Formats: sequence, C-alpha cells, structure tokens
Amino acid sequence: MKKLFSILALLGAVGWCAPTMAQDKPAAPAAAPAAAAPAAAAPAAAAPAAPSATPAPAPTPNKGDVAWMLTSTALVLMMSVPALALFYGGLVRSKNMLSVLMQVFVVFSLVTVLWSIYGYSMAFTEGNSYFGSLTERLFLKGTFDSTKGEFSMAATFSKGTPLYELVYVAFQATFAAITCCLILGSIVERVKFSAVLIFIVLWFTFSYVPVAHMVWFWPGPDAYTAANVVDATNAKAGLLWQWGALDFAGGTVVHINSGVAGLVGAYLVGKRVGLGKEAMTPHNVTMTMIGAALLWTGWFGFNAGSALEANGSAALAFMNTYLATACAVLSWMFGEWVFKGKPSMVGAASGAVAGLVAITPAAGNVGIPGAFVIGLSAGLVCLWGVNGLKKLLGADDALDVFGVHAVGGILGALLTGVFNAPQLGGPSFPVDWFTGKITPAADYSILGQLWIQAKAVGVVFVWTGVVAFISFKIADLLVGLRVTEEEEREGLDINSHGETAYHM
Repeated sequence: MKKLFSILALLGAVGWCAPTMAQDKPAAPAAAPAAAAPAAAAPAAAAPAAPSATPAPAPTPNKGDVAWMLTSTALVLMMSVPALALFYGGLVRSKNMLSVLMQVFVVFSLVTVLWSIYGYSMAFTEGNSYFGSLTERLFLKGTFDSTKGEFSMAATFSKGTPLYELVYVAFQATFAAITCCLILGSIVERVKFSAVLIFIVLWFTFSYVPVAHMVWFWPGPDAYTAANVVDATNAKAGLLWQWGALDFAGGTVVHINSGVAGLVGAYLVGKRVGLGKEAMTPHNVTMTMIGAALLWTGWFGFNAGSALEANGSAALAFMNTYLATACAVLSWMFGEWVFKGKPSMVGAASGAVAGLVAITPAAGNVGIPGAFVIGLSAGLVCLWGVNGLKKLLGADDALDVFGVHAVGGILGALLTGVFNAPQLGGPSFPVDWFTGKITPAADYSILGQLWIQAKAVGVVFVWTGVVAFISFKIADLLVGLRVTEEEEREGLDINSHGETAYHM
C-alpha cells in the first residue's frame, strides 16, 4: 500500500506541472458610468460642490437560481452514488457486486478532490484554447474571502445574472466525477483496483479537464460589452466553443469522452475469463432497474441544471429529457421484441440510459420535435451498438459503455446540429453575445452546424482515445491492469476488498 500511495502522489504531481496560464474570471457586470459633471455655474455665484456619483450596485445572484443549482448538484451526485453504482452492480455477477460499488464510490470521491485542487482551475479559467490556468483557482482560492465575507461570482447565460462561483464549482465537480465513473463499466470484473485509481488520475487530468475547457469554457455574456470586442472575447474561449460546437450538458464532454476511453480500456485489459463459455448474466436485474430509475430522476439536474438558471431554458431541457427518455425506452423495447423475440427489463433500462445520453447535448438546444426524434432514434441505434457493433469491435466492453454512451453521445451531438434549427422547432443560438439576437431561420445552416458538430465529435474521440491508451499503459507498467486468473474466478469482492456483497 505504501508503494501505491507513493505512485498516486507522484501521478498527482504530474498534473501540477502543466504550464501556468492567465485566468479568465467570469466577467463581472460592467459598473454604471459615472454621472456627467453638472454645467458650470454663473460667474457671479460659486458653484456648489457636485454630489459624488454612486456607482450602481453589482448584480447579486437570484435566490431561485441558487436554490435550483444546489438542487441540481445534489441530483447529479445521486446519479453516481447510488444510481450508477446500482445500475452497474446489478449487471455483474454477485461475486463482483461489491467491487463495482467500491470503484464507483471511491472514484467519485477521488475526482471530487482532484477537481477542487486543480481540475476546476484548469478547466474553467482563462488560458489557451485547450487548458486554463493551473494556479488561478488552485485549491479553490479566491472563491471565498473569509475576512470580508465575500463570494466570487460565476457567469450564467444571461447578462447581469451571476451565480455564486462555489455553486458552479460543485455542479461541475459532479459532472467530472460521474464521467470518470462511467468508464468503469467497460473493465469491471477483472481490473485491479490500484490500476483503476492510477488510470483515473491520469485520464481526468489530461482528458476530462482539457475537453471540458475546449467545449464549455467562455468568458460569459457580460464580457461582451461592445460590438467591436466580440471577436477578441470569443478568442478567449475553448477551442470547440470558438468553433460554435453545441453541447448543452455533456454529449462530448461526458459521454463520448468516457465511452471511447472505456472501449480502449476493454481492449487493453482484455476479455473476462470464460467469456462466451460461461454464463455471465446480471445477478440482480431489480437493482439495475432501480439504478436506471434513479439515473432518470437525477438526470433532470444534469440536463435542466445546465441552463444555470431557473428559467425557460431549464424548462425546455427538463421536458426534452423527460420525453426523449420515454421514447427511447419504447423504441429499444420494441426493437428488442422484434429482433430477439422478447422484451427484457435490462433492455428497457438500457433504453432509458440511451435516451438520457442522446438528449444530453441537445436538451436545451432543440425543441420538442427534436426530443421525439432523438429519443426514438437513440433506442434503436444504441440497441445496435450493444449488439451488432459490439460484435464487430470484438472488445469485452462488459457493461456496454461504448455502445450506449459513445454511440448515443455521437448520435445526440450530431442531431443537435440538425434540430437546433428554428425551422425544425429549435431555439437556435445568439448571433453574438453582445446583441443577444438569435440566428433567424433563413440564416441557419443545418449542414454547416452538422459539420461543426462532427468536427467536435472527431476531436474528442481522438483526444480521449490517445489519452486513455497512454494512461492505461502507465497503470499497467506500474501495477499491472488485471488480477490473476484465480482471483478473477473467485471474484473481486473477496480478493480485492476482503468483503462480500452477500452472505451465503
């Protein structure tokens, strides 16, 4: 264990060696200009002293927005522990149930700590197109001044509508943590716990953080103070934001990012002993259904919370998430019924997750017609992803992370470009953030936005694939990726953790 802790400490230090860059603080609303000086008094009388101009007070966060975002953060936390842990745990064999719970629980905690140390700073401060500053928010410094009792502010999507930065930090922390947990489904039942921790530190630092910066970092609407600063302000944003890529809540950042990394892990860790020869059926479908239901519930915080305000955009994202998921449950179920002869509970639960994944990048970026199409498509496309495509790839992606999250994320990202169009019921997006004017239907190019979405998908696909390969290889060199065949046959619960999920 001493050796393991030393290795983890060394790996953590690697992330700290990234180049330091200038911070982008969320743009504060511009102060009201000082009052004009009064006209000069007549020479015969001395002019009275002009009253000092009092600047308008800076906007303060709306309590409704703060309450909604705190609630959304708690909902996203629930999506990992317990929702994802139960969903994954029910799908594995009973001898590995506790190992899955342990991996999800500990990885979520590990990433939360890393996010608070350096992850948030590198993802959501100004730097270059790929990384933010390592030091500007190191250990979350500057978010709260205890001597003055003052909190720093983060931008939302509306001018003059700030949010306490600590609320945004916590909200985004849950996104980072669940993304890392998603990868685990590809490599369960045979991977070393120590290898998981080493991999997560590396992949989080060099894949999740830069992808989040590239897709989501921008200076905020209050930074657009005049028409002549729009281009310069845009240039401070992440690379894919500059391109105009749309990702409302994480199709690229969360699902494609984790799904591709999971596939790479499945190839490198290798297939489970006895795959294709021994029964590897889920040991508790009831837990899987409960996990899926909790995921669906928590996902409202994930998607509607990404509006960052309690407003119409959140309402649209909420309804789209609700509707698309229900559509995907039905399309997966009927597809399975037709092609396999019987509709299954595991299939219905998987369909729900597929719908949730696909609507994530589109939640606030499409109208109700888009939610119908994306949900119905996701159920069928991801059903193919975990059957036909999985056979073609030949990897033992144990819990179909690639087939559901990567495939569903790609589908959702691409269809976002289509159904964001005003002519198809979408809300479009601002021409620029200074005027706030929305792109009219006549000027919206579906093919143009689809091409931007495809480029963003390609960048994330390659980036995470390369980082995941290197990270798994480093973990393999340091501690090895797999447990022994004997330990695998006996189960990871007792061999890796000295406990069992059930007492016989």
